[in-house]
Amino acid sequence: MDGTVLVADDDRTIRTVLTQALTRAGCRVHATSSLTTLMRWVAEGKGDVVISDVMMPDGNGLEMLPKIAEDRPGLPVIVISAQNTIMTAIKAAEADAYDYLPKPFDLPELMKRTAKALNETRSAPVNSRIQLEERPEELPLVGRTEVMQALYRLIARVMNSDMPLMITGESGTGKSLIARAIHDFSDRRNLPFVTATPGQLTSLEGPAQLLTQAKGGTVLIDEIADLPDEIQARLVRMIDTPGEHAPRFMATCQKNVNELLEHGGLRQDLYYRICGTELRVPALRERVEDIALLAAHFLIRAENEGAPHRVLDDDATDLLRHYAWPGNVRQLENVIRSLALTARGEEISKVDVASALGPQTAAEPNVTGASNEKLSDSVARHLQRYFDLHGDMLPPPGLYTRILREVETPMIEIALSATSGNQARCAELLGINRNTLRKKITDLDIEVTRRRKLM
Repeated sequence: MDGTVLVADDDRTIRTVLTQALTRAGCRVHATSSLTTLMRWVAEGKGDVVISDVMMPDGNGLEMLPKIAEDRPGLPVIVISAQNTIMTAIKAAEADAYDYLPKPFDLPELMKRTAKALNETRSAPVNSRIQLEERPEELPLVGRTEVMQALYRLIARVMNSDMPLMITGESGTGKSLIARAIHDFSDRRNLPFVTATPGQLTSLEGPAQLLTQAKGGTVLIDEIADLPDEIQARLVRMIDTPGEHAPRFMATCQKNVNELLEHGGLRQDLYYRICGTELRVPALRERVEDIALLAAHFLIRAENEGAPHRVLDDDATDLLRHYAWPGNVRQLENVIRSLALTARGEEISKVDVASALGPQTAAEPNVTGASNEKLSDSVARHLQRYFDLHGDMLPPPGLYTRILREVETPMIEIALSATSGNQARCAELLGINRNTLRKKITDLDIEVTRRRKLM
């Protein structure tokens, strides 16, 4: 890489890591903990790329983007932020940030995007910003896992496009909420958002009335695969002839689209018209690390609506994390709202959660595939979802090591547990050298507990 990079972050460690990495890559680096200093450098004409945090001691990095665009049209700004919600991604896109990465970021990925920014010549950005207020209690999506961050970035990229969207995912994952959020933060936000019902589409005049009602806004076709073939054909004609004020079309589907196409549950001509881009919303069991965050979010929302103040104890949170959640986020929200009203004390216990979940709690372990599914099939399915969520971009480099680590860690932990922490027996069980096992335990930060096995 060749060029000058301006780094603004109030975390000294991040400034040091980025300075060292960029310098080794051949860049010149100016690093600061102050937005004021960054803006002075920009005004002086320094820098070919900016890497900036959002929350700084003397201001908000996103709020500085219009000024940077005014002073230095075309200067790429890569935003990094620990406030990794969908709102941050949307704001970064609306403020015309060159790119956005959540913290903790993958350093090789940030280096790759910085190199791309240095190599590109960008024209002056179009000033299409909108003013958004941070309303955490109203956000339709909450999550910090990688699958959610990838979904946030994809949503931000397609938000202001006219391209039709197919939003897929299991029941209760929030597909309709995502459709509404995309509309509410898009350029069509002041136009109507209309959900097409089967009743509206049954009559011959229904599609025309629907288009009139939408007035160029957004039309959402909910659970498109549940519609009869006749109505699906009518939708094809409606999308082909939308009239003078064409709306943006979106559809939701909770069934496997490929199977629907194969067995005739979804017309191919309709699919090709509605699936300009597919947004796949992950099931809750695919983002287990978000469960505690979601639960806290729903407790705060319940408290704002008049419920008593509640918090979850560690055992209660652990039980929530190990539940299967067949109803996904909708089911979790209903359980948490119930607990906010019925828990016996301010601190919600494991007993409270077990009571709210019912007798099926122990019978539904948190798994991502069918019980007879091969491990290789499960891994392949997981990897395909991971790639799909990155859209037209590749995942961060180092995928091989990350996947091996994800499989290797639980395998060693379970083997150690099965051998009561005896490393010699564990190494023999795994078929590896004992010294190799010790090194892996250290590298993977695995806790070893010796105990007498109960017979």
